[in-house]
Amino acid sequence: MKQLDLSADALLTTTRAVRKRLDLERPIDRTVVEECLRVALQAPNGSNRQTWNWVVVDDASTRAAMADIWRGGAADLGAAAASAATPARPPGERQPEIMESVSWLNQHLHEVPVLVVATVDGRPEGASMFTQATMWGSVLPAVWSFMLALRSRALGSCWTTVHLEREREMAELLGIPFADVTQAGMFPVAYTIGTDFKPGAREASADTIRWNRW
Repeated sequence: MKQLDLSADALLTTTRAVRKRLDLERPIDRTVVEECLRVALQAPNGSNRQTWNWVVVDDASTRAAMADIWRGGAADLGAAAASAATPARPPGERQPEIMESVSWLNQHLHEVPVLVVATVDGRPEGASMFTQATMWGSVLPAVWSFMLALRSRALGSCWTTVHLEREREMAELLGIPFADVTQAGMFPVAYTIGTDFKPGAREASADTIRWNRW
């Protein structure tokens, strides 16, 4: 498939979390997703053990069930936030816009042509910080590479973790061995409406980069 003409820096700085600009009407050939995953599998990972797995879902009824679990997780998080004893972090400047985007995804998730669940072997519960960092470090680079590969082919996605409030339900639906495998997130995949994404607003590097000590 023909790729967008993007430099490495442009690809890295314009791969956004895409929700409202996902094209719900355009189908995706399985070979395109598989091509992006082959790119992702070249990512570095702990001891080169390659402990990742990917469940790719294009069946409409299964996607609808996944979306229902995702919405249940969103409801759980909303209820927890409403009853929290301490106030949440003050909203950022673009928070209302982001929440509107998340709300759109909530309504349309079942219509996204492909949903991907990334997993990594092992469970974090009770594990040492070293073990947890190694586990996440063995799947997160691959997930980011997957999103970059999508972007280069005029597709988009966003990293969603809402359904992890009901991770066991998703495991049961997709046949994922819950006791042995951790889900890192779910990724709605679609062609994007337009490809003119720009770098996001970020804090000045001088405020976040520290040399030699904090």
